[in-house]
Amino acid sequence: MQPLVGLIMGSKSDWPTMEHAAEMLDKLGVPYETKVVSAHRTPDLLFDYAKTASDRGLKVVIAGAGGAAHLPGMVASQTSLPVLGVPIQSKALNGLDSLLSIVQMPGGIAVGTLAIGKAGATNAGLLAAQIIGTFKDDVRKAVDEFRANQTQTILDNPDPSDQ
Repeated sequence: MQPLVGLIMGSKSDWPTMEHAAEMLDKLGVPYETKVVSAHRTPDLLFDYAKTASDRGLKVVIAGAGGAAHLPGMVASQTSLPVLGVPIQSKALNGLDSLLSIVQMPGGIAVGTLAIGKAGATNAGLLAAQIIGTFKDDVRKAVDEFRANQTQTILDNPDPSDQ
C-alpha cells in the first residue's frame, strides 16, 4: 500500500521510542514508511525528503528527534504537510532538551509537539491516524473502534486491585 505517513527519526537509536508510533499506525491500518533522516548529519537528505513528501503521497510526517531536536522543525520548514514532533528522551536532560527544542518553533512554521518518549510516539501515531481519518473512512472507523475499546476496557475493569 502507498505510505500515507512518513515516520522519520534523527538516528537509528531513536527507533525504540518511534516504534510505538509504528505500532499504533499498524493497529489502525495506516500505511507508513520509516527512515533515518538526520538534520545535522544528512541535511541534503532531510531537505529532499521533506520537499518530495507530498509528491510521494505522504499526508503527515512524524519526526522523532533528541537533544538539539532540529529534525521536526526543519522538515516543517520544507513542506506544507502536517509535521508531528516526538521528543526523544535524552540521557543528559531526560528529554526536556528535546521537548523544548521542538516546541519552541517560530511563528509561521508549525510543528505539533507531543509528549516526551513512548507516550508521545504512541500519540503521534494516533494523531496521524486521526488526520488521515478526515478523508479515509476506514481509518476513522479504526480510530473510533480503538477509542471505544479503550473506554470499554476501563469500564470492564474498574477495580485496580482486582488482578
